[in-house]
Amino acid sequence: MSIWTRISDALAALAKGEGLSEVFANLRTPPERSAGFAIAVIALGAKMAKADGLVTRDEVSAFREVFTIPQDEEKQAARVFNLARTDVAGFELYAKRIADMFGPGDPALCDLMEGLFFIAVADGEYHPNENEFLQHVATIFGMPDEQFFALRARFVQDADPCPYQVLGAKPEMDMAEIRKIWRQEVRNSHPDRMIARGVPEEAIKLAEKRLIAVNRAWEEINARQPQAKS
Repeated sequence: MSIWTRISDALAALAKGEGLSEVFANLRTPPERSAGFAIAVIALGAKMAKADGLVTRDEVSAFREVFTIPQDEEKQAARVFNLARTDVAGFELYAKRIADMFGPGDPALCDLMEGLFFIAVADGEYHPNENEFLQHVATIFGMPDEQFFALRARFVQDADPCPYQVLGAKPEMDMAEIRKIWRQEVRNSHPDRMIARGVPEEAIKLAEKRLIAVNRAWEEINARQPQAKS
C-alpha cells in the first residue's frame, strides 16, 4: 500500500466523522508514522494556504515541492489535498493532535514546520497572517522562539538573513560551539535520520534546502573569523 493510499484512507476516516485522536493514534509507529507526518503537512498546509485570504496556484503547487508524487499516484494525491481543504476541523485541533502524536521536543515537529514554511513562501510573499499562523502552530508544538526564528530566517528572504540566526547560534559563542551546532544540523539533515524520525521518503527534499541553508550560514560565519578556521 502506497503512502498516498494510507494518507487517503486516514483522511477519509476523518471526513466520515472519526475523531482526530483515533486517527492519529493509529499513525504513531512506522510505516504509518510517515503517513502521519504527511497528513500533518498537508492538513495544516491546506489551512495555512488560506491564511492570507487566497489559495494561489503557487501555494497548491508547493505541495509538489515538498512531496514527490509519482505520476500513477496523481489522482490519489489530488484526493488527499481536496479532503484536507474541505475538512472543517480547526487548525489548532490538528496541531494539538499532531504534537501529541510525535511527543514534546520530537525533531520531526521541526521538520514539519519546515514543510509549512516552504508552502508559506511558495507564492513569493510571506503574509503577516501566515506568520501569525505559523507562530501559533509552533507554540502548540512547544517550539522555542529561537528555533522558530531560525527556521523563519532560512525561508523568509525579505532581507539578508543573519547567518547566526539561520544556524540557531549566537554571535557571542566561540567558534567551537558554533561548529558543534553546525555539525549537529548537518547530521540532523541526513536523509536516513529524517526517515528514521518519520519524514516520508517522498518529502526528503526538505533535507536539501536545510542543508544548503545551514552550510551557507556556517561558511559566512567562518569567513568572518578566518583566524578560527581549522
